[in-house]
Formats: sequence, C-alpha cells, structure tokens
Amino acid sequence: MNNLFEYVPGNSFIHRLNPITKLLLTVVICVAAFVTDRLPVLLGLLAVNLLFGLIAGVAGRTWNILRGLLKIAVFLFLLQALLYRGGNPVFWIITDQGLLTAGKVVLRLVVVCMPLTLALAVTRISDLTNALTQVLHVPYPYAFTLAATIRFIPQFVEEMNGIMEAQTARGIPFDTARGLKKFSMIVPLCAPLLISSVRKTDQTAAAAEVRGFRLRTRDSAYKRYPFSAGDFAVFACCAAILAGAILL
Repeated sequence: MNNLFEYVPGNSFIHRLNPITKLLLTVVICVAAFVTDRLPVLLGLLAVNLLFGLIAGVAGRTWNILRGLLKIAVFLFLLQALLYRGGNPVFWIITDQGLLTAGKVVLRLVVVCMPLTLALAVTRISDLTNALTQVLHVPYPYAFTLAATIRFIPQFVEEMNGIMEAQTARGIPFDTARGLKKFSMIVPLCAPLLISSVRKTDQTAAAAEVRGFRLRTRDSAYKRYPFSAGDFAVFACCAAILAGAILL
C-alpha cells in the first residue's frame, strides 16, 4: 500500500492533461458521489473511475486500490445491513432496504477514495504544486504544504513498517497477531513514529529555507501549464457528470 501515491510515468491522454483538470475531475467525482442517492449513478461513477485507470494505463494500481478497500467495504456493508431497520425482512434482521443502503454506502466509499489516488498516480507532485500556484493563484506555502503532505504519506507508512519489523525481531508477534490484539500492539508505536515524523519535518523545513522557500512566487517555475483541447473536453465531461448526479 505504500506505493499507492507514487507517480507512474507514462504518455497517456490522462498523463498529458493539465494537473488542474485532473484535480477538477477528482473533485467532481467526489461531489457527485455525495450528491446522488441512486445506486445506478454510483455504479456509473465507479465505472468512470475504472475507465480513468484504464485510459491512464494504471490498471494494476486501480486493482490494488480496490483490493485495499475490500476489507473496509465488507465491514461497512455488514454493519449497515445489520443496523438498518426499515424495509421488508430478507434474512434474520437484514432487510431489503438495509441491503440497498449498505450497497450505496460501500459504493460511495469506493468512488470517493479512488479518483484522488489515481490522479496522483499520473501527476507529478511538483507539477501539481506549480499548477496550483500558477493557474489557481494559490499561495506557494499552501501548495507546498499540500504537496509535502502527499509526499510524506508513503514515507510514514514505510517508517511504521520498519518499526514493526524491528519490534518483530525483538520477539513481539506482529506477524501472527490479528484484529484488536494487533491494533493494541500498534498503538504504542505511534510515539516513535511521531518523533521520527517531527524530525523529518524539521529537516525538510530547514532544507526548504536554504533553497529560498520564502522567495518563491507563482512566476518562479520555468514550466507553464496551459489548457489544451483535451482539458476542455474533460471540463465538459465534468459538467455532464455533475449535472447528471444532481438531476437524477
């Protein structure tokens, strides 16, 4: 899971889009998922995500995301189906409306979690930062903060895995523990992870100051991010997706 936020090089149609266009598509899919309450629309949004990954050439990354969300989706589905009381009984205390509501909750979770990860897979973090600064006129410190947060996620996951492996070598059975027992064993490891995170953050801040962080403006980068015909086509698709979700 620690490579889900890493950039995948390529020359697909999605790769060549403006980073702001990819970000807009991500936001529109997430908003449409929360606006609509119809199962067919949620299935359509899931199909859009799958098509996104297929066109971008990151089908393997898309499958990894779905597989990572599977356990959470199953848990939420069972929880929602057991707790919902409306509708006609189907089995034990599970009702038809409970199953329908559980399906919507699970689909909404999957639809919302997929597009941002897929967008980051086909967009360099530096391009996203510069595009936010140049096109949307976001102050560079805020854009840099967003980029640093995304960049540090896989590093923190790798750091936690290293701490767990070190504890396993000392005799703590992380490899055999399951469920709540493993969770209770992981909680004490948050302290060394926090200390390591603060140290890395301080080093990154010092490096940014040395490189003239406070002198950066939206015109500092040499690369420009104009919108192309493909970007406008995606804008039209975004408008259609959002309008369809609202009207339906």
